Amino acid sequence: MLEELKKSIDKGLEFAVSTRDKITQAAKEMAKENKLTKEEAKKLLDHLLEKSDEARKNLETEVQKVIQASLKKMKVPTQEEIKALEARIKTLEGSRKSAVKTKPAAKKAAKQKPPVAGKQTPKP
Repeated sequence: MLEELKKSIDKGLEFAVSTRDKITQAAKEMAKENKLTKEEAKKLLDHLLEKSDEARKNLETEVQKVIQASLKKMKVPTQEEIKALEARIKTLEGSRKSAVKTKPAAKKAAKQKPPVAGKQTPKP
């Protein structure tokens, strides 16, 4: 009994990661072994394909959850966090560039002091 249960579980896991061709071949073998009609064999194949898709989707979902939890534990930033930082950098670079453009004009104005009354300015 236990061996049959193990075989069923193994077969189920195998179907979860199998290709459509492998599932079709397995369904044909099962239909032949169990002497199923064509209609029964078709129903079996449809059922196996449906269960394979469900198992694959569930497996993908679980793997994604594990990966996301692992990345969170490692403190790896998400794409949204990276995009937010990129936007912040662009904003800061833009404000820095505009600040740099205004500073040289201010420096030039500071260098050119207006002449003091009664003194002559040196000529170059």
